[in-house]
Amino acid sequence: MGTLAGEVAIVTGAAQGIGKGIAKAMAAQDAAVMLLDIADAVQTAAEEIGRDLGKSDQEVRAFRVDITDTGQISQALETVLKDFGKVDILVNNVAVLYFAPFVEMSDEIRDRTFDVNFKGMWNCTKAVVPTMMKQKHGHIINISSAAAITSSKGLTAYSASKGAVSAFSRALALDLAEFGINVNTIIPCYVDTPGLRDAATNMGVSPDLFLEKIGESVPLGRVASTEEIGDLAVFLASRESKYITGQEIVIDGGNLIQTKKGDF
Repeated sequence: MGTLAGEVAIVTGAAQGIGKGIAKAMAAQDAAVMLLDIADAVQTAAEEIGRDLGKSDQEVRAFRVDITDTGQISQALETVLKDFGKVDILVNNVAVLYFAPFVEMSDEIRDRTFDVNFKGMWNCTKAVVPTMMKQKHGHIINISSAAAITSSKGLTAYSASKGAVSAFSRALALDLAEFGINVNTIIPCYVDTPGLRDAATNMGVSPDLFLEKIGESVPLGRVASTEEIGDLAVFLASRESKYITGQEIVIDGGNLIQTKKGDF
């Protein structure tokens, strides 16, 4: 049996990329995994994970949910609680990213970024926490970003939203510790996702070449895979991490600790 056998997990933004990688990693460790995403592709993702791992459609399920809509979140949660009676793990992963110089950043883009990246996480957490408090048990894993620590031009809204995710997670860990609920944050840097590959294509660059060049700047010599983010999430959701809370775990191949050209 896997390390998450008997656990029920909700993973947002799970139609592709990091969210899908986390959902698959948790299902591989025998958790019942509920994939939430606004995209129709979430159903395909759940079917693919189930097929690859030999899981039933009861063990790996898809919910088409807009996390900015509290009513849709409540409806999905109601179904999960009706069928399983609990939620042990919540992974807040869903996010949007827009590039624009600050002076060109519209209020609409700023607000959309915060609505999804911060308020969406808030909404899902607010919905699930009462159940975890009653259980006196739970793991909440919020996906932040290296952009919350160090950033790039054009990412003012995204970096600010991810900084809010990190700060929220630390404060929430204190609020929920007495209920046996662990709250931790994963901070990835470069990860091989469809989004990063699409960015390369939009720049007219071969995605494989783009990722190779990025990887050359990372001490471990490559970008991360979504499976590696999933492995870390599994650990933070497992009994082995029961004394870890309020922490930010960077997973970046050593990228953030190195001195970059021009720093001196």
